[in-house]
Amino acid sequence: MAISDKVQTGALPLGFVWGAVKAGIKASGNLDVAVAVAPKGANAAAMFTRNQVVAAPVIVGRRHLEATGGRVSALLVNAGNANCATGEAGIKACIETCRAAGETFQCIFDEVFPSSTGIIGVPLPAEKILAALPKVVTELGATPAHAEAFATAIMTTDTKMKVARAVVDVDGAEVRIFGVAKGAGMIHPQLVAADAPKHATMLVYLFTDLVAEAAELSALLGPSVERSFNSISIDGDTSTNDTVLLLASGGSGIKLDERVGEAFGNALKLVCGSLAHQIVDDGEGVGHVVTLEIRGAETEADAKTVAKSIAHSPLCKTAWSSADPNWGRLLAAAGYSGVKFDPANVNVWIGTQAVFENGGRAALFDKDAAHQIMLAREYTITLDLGMGSAGCTFLTCDLTEEYVRINADYST
Repeated sequence: MAISDKVQTGALPLGFVWGAVKAGIKASGNLDVAVAVAPKGANAAAMFTRNQVVAAPVIVGRRHLEATGGRVSALLVNAGNANCATGEAGIKACIETCRAAGETFQCIFDEVFPSSTGIIGVPLPAEKILAALPKVVTELGATPAHAEAFATAIMTTDTKMKVARAVVDVDGAEVRIFGVAKGAGMIHPQLVAADAPKHATMLVYLFTDLVAEAAELSALLGPSVERSFNSISIDGDTSTNDTVLLLASGGSGIKLDERVGEAFGNALKLVCGSLAHQIVDDGEGVGHVVTLEIRGAETEADAKTVAKSIAHSPLCKTAWSSADPNWGRLLAAAGYSGVKFDPANVNVWIGTQAVFENGGRAALFDKDAAHQIMLAREYTITLDLGMGSAGCTFLTCDLTEEYVRINADYST
């Protein structure tokens, strides 16, 4: 059994068609309504934002998954309007579009899964989506061009589409995974399962032709999300609309069992990891992608808490933008994270350059060498707390003037 992560023509999962049209929701006039249909239906698992303020499609999407036991036949996504903080009118608009999509794609209303992304607090122009749905029917197809149209339509401040594929070879037969994501700002996902307590947006859709039940998909999705989308941050802002949806059409005829499950789980992690990296790499105004390797923590949770503290520090992020090896900011951010450690046992590296060790500046610290490392588009900062054997990898980025400009003018 083998896994391939190469992007291949014709390697899209069986049992799905994709399409997109212009409905006039985006001010740019670009594609803004995307649809994926599973003509024979698909089993689904989802994870949603922990934000207490959630968009109408998150509320409706949860309801639909609960009502159908995790069955989805159509995915309806609009970009340019988040349909969040729009009250009961927003819920009604979302339901209205789902009902129309059910009629258009010949499935029951609850099997339509909605998503929205865009500006918060603006009423959803449901009438534009309703008018666009008949046009989507003529645009649906199973080719890479159709799938890429879907991936392009869900973009907002993204500068490029984000897709990834993997193929699992099972005794000569194939199980395929195709992942699509959008997100460039308002990115600090904190995702929980659809049935967990409710606590620019990241949207992720994962399509596979594996034969699997909703509960089995949920068990596979959680670990993949935790090490990918729950381990990235662009700006520390958790969106109201964050959604990860995994759909399995069963089109391959290959059933999930213990042997297939291990290989499929690894392939799913590979796809999620690729999409997570693409999101950070395309972050608003990003000049540097920084991998934080936290080691020597007592627990993985402690390691991630330290990573988030550093990743969300404006002082650290602005230092990264100018390639300033100000290691004191790293140590300070770790220190106020709430995780207990002894600074005398901490060691810090920028790339391979030791900058802090055993309570003080590293004896061989070379500021110019560290600066050169930080000029690269991507590099790693490693921090060993000296407390235990747990750790984590967390992907983040710098904070630039371009990010401020984009978000200062977002609603105007």
